Amino acid sequence: MSNTSANSSAANADQRILSAIVVGSGFSGLGMGVQLKRAGFDDFLILERAGGVGGTWRDNRYPGCACDVQSHLYSFSFEPNPGWSRMFPTQPEILAYLQRVAQKYGLMPHMRFNANVTGARYDEARALWTVGTADGRSFTARALVSGMGGLSNPGFPDIPGRESFGGASFHTAQWPDGVDLRGKRVAIIGSAASAVQVAPQLAPIVERLDYYQRTPSWVMPKPDRPMKPWEKKLFTALPFTQRLLRAGIYALLESRVLGFTVHPKIMKAAAGMGRAHIFKHVKDPKKRELLVPKYTPGCKRILISNDYYPALARENVHIVNDAITRITPTGVVTKDGQQRDVDAIIYATGFTIQDMVPRGLISGVGGRDLLDAWPKGPEAFLGISVSGFPNMFFLMGPNTGLGHNSMVYMIESQIRYVVDALKQMRAKRLQAVDVKPQAQQAFVEETQARLTQTVWSSGCNSWYLNASGRNTTLWPGFTFAYRRRTKSFKLDQYNSIRTQ
Repeated sequence: MSNTSANSSAANADQRILSAIVVGSGFSGLGMGVQLKRAGFDDFLILERAGGVGGTWRDNRYPGCACDVQSHLYSFSFEPNPGWSRMFPTQPEILAYLQRVAQKYGLMPHMRFNANVTGARYDEARALWTVGTADGRSFTARALVSGMGGLSNPGFPDIPGRESFGGASFHTAQWPDGVDLRGKRVAIIGSAASAVQVAPQLAPIVERLDYYQRTPSWVMPKPDRPMKPWEKKLFTALPFTQRLLRAGIYALLESRVLGFTVHPKIMKAAAGMGRAHIFKHVKDPKKRELLVPKYTPGCKRILISNDYYPALARENVHIVNDAITRITPTGVVTKDGQQRDVDAIIYATGFTIQDMVPRGLISGVGGRDLLDAWPKGPEAFLGISVSGFPNMFFLMGPNTGLGHNSMVYMIESQIRYVVDALKQMRAKRLQAVDVKPQAQQAFVEETQARLTQTVWSSGCNSWYLNASGRNTTLWPGFTFAYRRRTKSFKLDQYNSIRTQ
């Protein structure tokens, strides 16, 4: 078949009414695609705004980028990888894993790349979603599944003069190809996950590293190591041994929820471990004082690293706690009036978690914008369904993030729920399902009440919370409890429209 014929065939397929449109090709989108095919839904598309699969693991390519959940758990249950090179996976290895999944499970024909979604509209008369992309393409489907994820849109601080800087300036999630910072004066703004990973990579090679932290993070030792050759051979020959390791890791991480949500006082023991980690590697008392957090571990995300504190202890690294007032063409000015000239500024400032969806992107029944359905911030029944937006499902939606275990486990729970919804709709000839407002409200009220008793509500200001202090991000409990609640689609909690 010629390229012209293939393109024509794909274009014709895109014009039919699809079972589902999935947005995003990270863990959520790929996992959804695999399970749709297994359930007999072959007429779906995965829209990806970039030119390849991988989501956040494709975009984040900064030096030192890695996952803080062990390899054998941070992977699909249906696709174990006995060949992980380390206990904790690095970005290139995770990306390669996702690319293999897309190929192995036949998802590439379902992919539409460079398809940046600019609008999704629900047509009540036909009970269909129409999705448009920036390049003018349009797709129509019975169901819309968001696999966009929270770590997809970089967040920049609102600092006067940011655009005026004359040197290299970029976000960690937009790391440019070929950038060479050796021998340069570099500023890192931000002190959370990406900063903790990138700072140790830069400190030994730059002339000077100015490390701007608003609030220090709790950073614990990372129990990482290379996987031994005999372990890889064992996992390949006897797959159940890898499943046992996965189960053991899961149980270990799941036990941490006790300190986050059941008895937050437990986290005081973690504070002792964190301080010992600092004192072991940082001998300068002034630096130590700047690095010890004043809040309970877990209130903000706990990070893990073995080389972070040794890097900050270096003489060419300067920790700056004073607030940044402005950026000039040559450097950074702090509240004390001091300007520090640099050659490059790196923004390790996270993502726009609280702005999951921009206004005008998604409209549901009556043309209502999704943001108007969220006056208090993002919320959804089980973190999956929003009333007034029939047949739309979120993966990694509101209040389903984790502070203690693998998000892939949560994603697979949600995928199972959504696939069951589509199967029930097919079996019962339903055009649409729309979660009842009272079901959504009951879930949201229960979740918010439980969150007030957790370590995340112990007084710090984190990206888990929106501007009004509402936690719209995390699941306040055991992940196996969430999986039990999402075991099957709960049709009685939804209003449904039957096919005529």
